[in-house]
Amino acid sequence: MRIAVAQLTSGPDPEANLGLIEENARKAVDGGADVIVFPEATMCAFGNDLSAVVEPLDGPWASRVREIATGLGIVVVAGMFTPGSEGRVRNTLLAVGPGVDTSYDKVHLFDAFGYRESESVEPGTQPVTFDMDGVTVGLATCYDIRFPALFTATAEAGALVNLVCASWGAGEGKVDQWSLLSRARALDSTTFVVACGQADPASSGIPLAGTAPTGVGHSAVISPLGRVLMELGPEPRLEFVDIEPSEVDDARGKLPVLANARSFR
Repeated sequence: MRIAVAQLTSGPDPEANLGLIEENARKAVDGGADVIVFPEATMCAFGNDLSAVVEPLDGPWASRVREIATGLGIVVVAGMFTPGSEGRVRNTLLAVGPGVDTSYDKVHLFDAFGYRESESVEPGTQPVTFDMDGVTVGLATCYDIRFPALFTATAEAGALVNLVCASWGAGEGKVDQWSLLSRARALDSTTFVVACGQADPASSGIPLAGTAPTGVGHSAVISPLGRVLMELGPEPRLEFVDIEPSEVDDARGKLPVLANARSFR
């Protein structure tokens, strides 16, 4: 499986961000990728009025992503915002392309480091996986990466690969935490972890949007035994990595943490 990781900086205009999706998806296809992973909030960067851009999964923005994915013959995973209840939105990952059409609503909301995502976002309630050419893939969003149970749940549902899309907040030690958590979740679940974050806006001369989480870059792909297969810097970049899903069986034979786990509840 060839994966394209699109580390970019989305802006406030969903239409312009669709242009980024199409441009990078075309490059991904030219590079032989089966799937391209975009960050959380690709539809619209945090720090903007999300209620003004929210759309359902069959709305024009998601429909255009489907057209791009289907037309190019590649699976596209990208962050968007869909309607919630009581005036809130849902922080949604859209996964579409040949044989794939599903979504995941972020379960763990970022009420941390002085930011309260739950004030404007309604949480999802369950893990989501999808099948891509016989390979089960799990989905997670940003703050989810701090919660091992979500990754073991997708692994127990058959996931060999977990995709994590993020708009990781900057701050002291945050890059180190992002890198450490990506490796830890791969080891917890013995899956490949593809962690795609928004680029650091400063690397492109873009000012920060108040306290809203923007991005630090450092997207990475981690093996089921915690080896870093690819890691980017802070700037926007499209990178490719080839993974062999059958390596998961070998890893789980050597390190059967899922089989050995015990519940204390």
